[in-house]
Amino acid sequence: MTGPIPSVRVADVPADAPLLDVREADEWDAGHAPTAGHLPMSQLTARIGEIPGHEPLYVICRSGGRSARVTQYLVAQGYPAVNVDGGMQDWAAQGRSVVADGGRTPEVI
Repeated sequence: MTGPIPSVRVADVPADAPLLDVREADEWDAGHAPTAGHLPMSQLTARIGEIPGHEPLYVICRSGGRSARVTQYLVAQGYPAVNVDGGMQDWAAQGRSVVADGGRTPEVI
C-alpha cells in the first residue's frame, strides 16, 4: 500500500467500534480496552483468518506505531482497518475504560 494510512484520534473512535489490540500478551494483561479483541502483531499473519472483514476495524497498540504497520498491512489485504493514533496511552489519558487481567490494577505498559 502506498499513501496515507487510515487513522483516527482516540476521541473520534466510536463507542461501539470493534477494536483490535495488537500488543503482546504482557501488555494486554496489564491493561486493555474492555471490548477489544486481542491478536498480537507477532501472530498476525498466522491468524489473519480470525479478523472480520465486513466493517471498519480500529487497530490499537501502546502508542500507535505497531498498529499503524498492522493497519497498513490489513488495508493492503483488503480489510477496512483504521489505525488509532496515540494508542492505549492516549486511550487511558482521555479517561476511556481500561481493564486488566487477574484482578490487577490496570495500567498501560
